[in-house]
Amino acid sequence: MFFDNVSVASIVCEDAPHRVTSSDIEDMLEPILSMFGVEKGLLEGLTGIKARRFWDEGVQPSEVAALAGKRAISEAGIDKDRIGVLISTSVCKDYIEPAVAALVHGSLGLSDHCFNFDVGNACLAFLNAMQIIGNMIERNQVDYGLIVDGEGSRYVIEKTIERLLDKNTPPEVFNSSFSTLTLGSGAAAMVVGRSDLIPDGHPFYGGVTVAATQHNRLCLGLPDKMVTDAKSLLIAGIDVAAKTLERSISEIGWEIDKLDHYILHQVSKSNTKKLCARLNLDMSKVFTTFEEFGNVGPASLPITLAKAVAAGRIKKGDQIALMGMGSGINCSMMKMVW
Repeated sequence: MFFDNVSVASIVCEDAPHRVTSSDIEDMLEPILSMFGVEKGLLEGLTGIKARRFWDEGVQPSEVAALAGKRAISEAGIDKDRIGVLISTSVCKDYIEPAVAALVHGSLGLSDHCFNFDVGNACLAFLNAMQIIGNMIERNQVDYGLIVDGEGSRYVIEKTIERLLDKNTPPEVFNSSFSTLTLGSGAAAMVVGRSDLIPDGHPFYGGVTVAATQHNRLCLGLPDKMVTDAKSLLIAGIDVAAKTLERSISEIGWEIDKLDHYILHQVSKSNTKKLCARLNLDMSKVFTTFEEFGNVGPASLPITLAKAVAAGRIKKGDQIALMGMGSGINCSMMKMVW
């Protein structure tokens, strides 16, 4: 799907206040690590993740998503009543119902004609929401859309540590729970609108998506735990990413060497290196955030984009590839110009 009149008006992120290092987590897990003969430093050594963030205890996804959403509207410089659709892509939920989007919509005081709903597709949902709003803009259904995402890893990590400290925990449970300890917390929001209404906007051209749902049980998430076959997920994920890139080249006409930045979903050091090696991507064009923030689910990619902009890495006119993947497995690659 390709767009002619869609631009990003603003992109923001919110950092959770509490920095929790990988060393801190290993200190909490010391009894079980000693029992399994695991040396300290394994978590950071394997993943490259030095730290991740926690929100204050009791903070809900809708609260931080609304905080990011308010900033995104302000930075876009538009009246909030012009927002025609609000989509929340949070994996984390305040409740089973109502939708996180409804809670954010109410918190922000958006208009009664603003569509609001959740989109769930693991770590790929934010890119999916960009596609949905892009389609709505192209069909003249809305002038502007707001995407929000709020994620919190405190509860699932604390519950995982509690479970792993049980002396009856078998080694295979430790292995399948390892990826949970890489999760981080954060929030992001983006305003997308009609290009002809945003003179200084950043054109968003859409992209392609490839499904590989034969691998739909390699990562299973619940509120209090995540069970992952990390090795198989990495192999399958890189395979579908390679297929998605091939389709991007043939259908969008991507010239990889001419793209200035690759904004990737952030998982870990090894994932990033292996993905770039397989796709022949120049690592110098990859801005990373996993070292300090871990894997923040669907907020990870927009957080990385916002931080790359704030760091001055992305300049006006730069061509940007957005590359996301979600357990399931689904993969999307999209193009925008700053």
